[in-house]
Amino acid sequence: MIAPIPFQPDQMQSDRLELGVCYYPEQWPREKWQDDARRMKELGLSWVRVGEFAWAHMEPRPGDLRWEWLDEAIDVLGRAGLKVILGTPTAAPPKWLVDLYPDILPVDAKGTVRKFGARRHYCFSSRHYRQEAARIVEAMAKRYGTHPFVHAWQIDNEYGDHDTVYSYSKEAERAFRPWLAERYGTIDALNAAWGTNFWSMRYGAFEEIELPNNLVEEPSPTHLVDFIRFSSDQVKSFNSMQADLLRGHAPGRPVTHNFMSNNFDFDHYEVGADIDIASWDVYPMGGLLNGRLSDDNKARYLRTGDPDQTAFYHDLYRAVGRGRVWVMEQQPGPVNWASHNQAPADGMVRLWTWLAYAHGADMVSYFRWRQIHYAQEQFHSALLLPNGEPDQGYQEVAQVIAEIARLPAGARREKAKVALVVDYPSRWASRALPQGCSYDATAIGLDWYAALSRYGIDVDIVGQHCDLDGYAAVFAPDLLIADAVFVERLAQCGAKALFGPRSGSKTPNLQIPTSLPPGPLNALLDMQVVRVESLPEFHIESVLHGNETYPASVWRETIRTSEPVLASFSGEYRAGAPALVGNDKARYLAVVAQGDLLMKVIGDTLDWAGVERQPDLGDLRVSRRGPLHFAFNFGKVSAEVPAAAEAVFHVGERILTPVGVAVWTE
Repeated sequence: MIAPIPFQPDQMQSDRLELGVCYYPEQWPREKWQDDARRMKELGLSWVRVGEFAWAHMEPRPGDLRWEWLDEAIDVLGRAGLKVILGTPTAAPPKWLVDLYPDILPVDAKGTVRKFGARRHYCFSSRHYRQEAARIVEAMAKRYGTHPFVHAWQIDNEYGDHDTVYSYSKEAERAFRPWLAERYGTIDALNAAWGTNFWSMRYGAFEEIELPNNLVEEPSPTHLVDFIRFSSDQVKSFNSMQADLLRGHAPGRPVTHNFMSNNFDFDHYEVGADIDIASWDVYPMGGLLNGRLSDDNKARYLRTGDPDQTAFYHDLYRAVGRGRVWVMEQQPGPVNWASHNQAPADGMVRLWTWLAYAHGADMVSYFRWRQIHYAQEQFHSALLLPNGEPDQGYQEVAQVIAEIARLPAGARREKAKVALVVDYPSRWASRALPQGCSYDATAIGLDWYAALSRYGIDVDIVGQHCDLDGYAAVFAPDLLIADAVFVERLAQCGAKALFGPRSGSKTPNLQIPTSLPPGPLNALLDMQVVRVESLPEFHIESVLHGNETYPASVWRETIRTSEPVLASFSGEYRAGAPALVGNDKARYLAVVAQGDLLMKVIGDTLDWAGVERQPDLGDLRVSRRGPLHFAFNFGKVSAEVPAAAEAVFHVGERILTPVGVAVWTE
């Protein structure tokens, strides 16, 4: 046996990229554990996550806590030299608990109770569930809080997966009413905020208010967004409860939660305030098929994934973790849960690993160690095949581990020159008031991020609460609810700003500003939006920018302004009307820009802000972490990386083959 490794908090500051794996000892015979641990360590892995779905094994009957199997598993893994991330098991309450307290179960928007038999079958508002979750978490924390092999904790698993943030249960309704009373103080204030004079919707007391589902027509948008805010707060308080218990019994051990991509059902910044490291689960193949790209581009990137979606979420969760981000689940091959489940190209697991490191991740953990041969995820690949043979992902992880040793240690992701604003209340506002089925704020934000990436720009994601000092340019593609304090800080900093359409168009109560949109942005721009229109996909507008005409669609605004007009509409409807206006501090785009128009607007804004950029990189993506420069080829042909003549390549070469990675210093 290898001697125990004592826990030291300073080990959490990774000197170089570390790798790990997700492991489920309860799903495999005990006689496999020791050999699995030995092989993990021999491969070069440092971390192993366990426990997040094991409540029924920890407590098979009420009060019958059985830790011996978990004691043994942690001991086997730790003595092999692996650092354990222990997950709290609250994402999968056992059957006996559901039978004991049926109000644990969530209720969907149609009023149907969602049953036991999978996972995430709980309502965040259930008092019984909060009580039972706190009990099992505290029992775990007391037993393993100072265990020398347990180096970190994961709270729950994938908040929001399977549409489980919003529960329309009686418990949620019970909790929603006092939440509203605290927010508004009086029922008259709520009626004013919700606009209940419209359609005779007035309430006489908070006790009369129901949840915004199964209505004949759409609810008041403020009612809907308040329910989203409430639900987000329920996630935060549930997460905070667990974080507080863990910190009380596990001093010095960092706490994380594994977030998801393409999920804005709750405010990740708020939940992230109570954890030490933000982690997330990276599945680019499903992300591509469920994502924003056209069918032609989905075919083009079928085996690489969207070149920008994964990087965007690395940067988002780096912001959520206040600089610290992990990958808790990295896709190692084809999975089981998407509409189709194609295999990634050979080399993509390696590329995704280095992409994570380039964007600030200190640890990448692969899901999972061995492919399981039964139950729902038996088609989900792993590092090992079901019979224990190494799969393609295993080989690529081995290659990454060999490459890690070639890089200088201690590189840190530095503050970028460019910030992109992602604001959760604004995303919720556009969900409540889309004003057209083609307006998709998530896709628009990713389009802007992708345009910046094609110019070789490193980006920091920021919320309205973030410090703006040091940025040369701030991009806000969909800031519907602009906070006056944020606008003032933006005015005082040195950054130039570009705002997308709909920015400043709604108050926090989802009403039109009395001064007309863009509301608080009038402190930066002398303009008013007097008409908005959402456009069908078959209709294309024309925008004249410089000497070129560009197509545009989805959304158009009519504005009046004293600001210089930088681009104008040139079609048959109101030709000459402003499409882009601005001054020396800020610019406003009155149309959803895509394709060449978006690249033109983003490129001009970077030049205006004095941010050095590359020519359009096409399928190549570059990033920088400290002294290290990275390039990734998502295309089907070789490409030359934009490295200086004196560059020293540590990984890859100047001419980068498809699915290739290059790392160099200059």
